[in-house]
Amino acid sequence: MAEGDNERGRLRSSHQAHNAVHPDRARGMGFEGASGLLFEQAMAQTRMAVCLTDPNLKDDPIVFCNEAFQRLTGYQSEEILGRNCRFLQGPDTDQAQVSKIRDAIRAEEVVVVELLNYRKDGSTFWNTLHLGPIYDANGKLTYFFGSQWDVTDIHQSRSEERHAKALAREISHRMKNVFAVIGGIVNITGRAMDAREVSRRINERIQALGRSYEPTLDEAVLGTIHVGQAIRSVLQPYDPEGDRIRFTGNGVRTEPNAISAIGLTLHELATNASKYGALSNENGTVDIAWKHVKDKLGRNSLEIEWKERGGPVLSGGPDETGTGFDIADTLLSHSRGMLERSWESDGLRATIIVPVSNS
Repeated sequence: MAEGDNERGRLRSSHQAHNAVHPDRARGMGFEGASGLLFEQAMAQTRMAVCLTDPNLKDDPIVFCNEAFQRLTGYQSEEILGRNCRFLQGPDTDQAQVSKIRDAIRAEEVVVVELLNYRKDGSTFWNTLHLGPIYDANGKLTYFFGSQWDVTDIHQSRSEERHAKALAREISHRMKNVFAVIGGIVNITGRAMDAREVSRRINERIQALGRSYEPTLDEAVLGTIHVGQAIRSVLQPYDPEGDRIRFTGNGVRTEPNAISAIGLTLHELATNASKYGALSNENGTVDIAWKHVKDKLGRNSLEIEWKERGGPVLSGGPDETGTGFDIADTLLSHSRGMLERSWESDGLRATIIVPVSNS
């Protein structure tokens, strides 16, 4: 067996080539025989645009096309048959993709490409082209089979998604700049008023807000964000070794506008734990979990549970009238949410509840 025949055998055995189809040579533009009749009936009924080209003729012309191919391209069969497929290309067709087609034809290989094609009326469509060789019973290359799938809607959706993500990245960059500017103003004001400690605390809250938003903006284009990403980002500075705060949650998502209240509330809880609770010693831990629930009022809500263990023994809870918890309560009330908390001997138990419309 010749080397070329060996190669074709390898192609067929590795399923790189299509199963053999045995229509007789064209009589007019139809096929003779029972297999040809079945082939033509199948091609007439399928909604996928299909064509066959003959690589044994000069310039590999189209020798068969079904009605779906005519509807897709806007050409009638008499305008298609006998022409090379390149007549569907135009000025904005990616020549790198065209080169892949040429290489596949030359090597008798299957190829799938996505390229911009042009209809008869000049309109464009994105075409996912599947092209592959067909051999006769003796292993001789007889045709190239091409199927075309109009993926214009999918391509446009991808473009819109890419645009939205690029916009989200730009917004994220600008928000970081805004947080940095606000932090700078706070620092300058604090020095001018000899209130450095006050400005430091304000900046901590600003930074917590920034951390809660930063990992989520790329996903905000989807309308919801991963709760876990925001929670971990806010709390990471309070557990740099990663062994004091334990997270229990899954892929729960919520609306981006809930993040401000959640982020600042978690910041206040972590700050309190660092001063008085489980994170103020070497052995304490915090367990935090989140899930969607029906709250006491029957609303779809996001519930975040905070449980401290191993902190200093407390005879009573610290004063809760400080600025931090006041801010948290105020923000949550604006979101129709609440912060429930109770002090136990080894630390704080708290539950953040935020109503959401998407769950």
